Amino acid sequence: MDSEIQSKIFETFFTTKPVNKGTGLGLAISYQIIEKHQGNIQLKSELGYGTEFAIEIPIALPVTDLSTIPV
Repeated sequence: MDSEIQSKIFETFFTTKPVNKGTGLGLAISYQIIEKHQGNIQLKSELGYGTEFAIEIPIALPVTDLSTIPV
C-alpha cells in the first residue's frame, strides 16, 4: 500500500473498499484495543508484495502501587 493509505489506515471509517463493502472500523477498533492494553501495532508494506502488521501487547502491566494488589 502506498504511503498516503498507510497514513490513514487506522482512522475510523477509512476504507479502500467500494461503497457498501466495508465500514472502515476493523483496523481503527484494533488500534484502540491494542492502545488500551498499552501495546503497539506497526505496519510494514511494500507495493506489489503485501502488508504485514506486527502487534505487541505486554504480558502484564508494571505494578506501581502495591496497595492495589488483592490479598
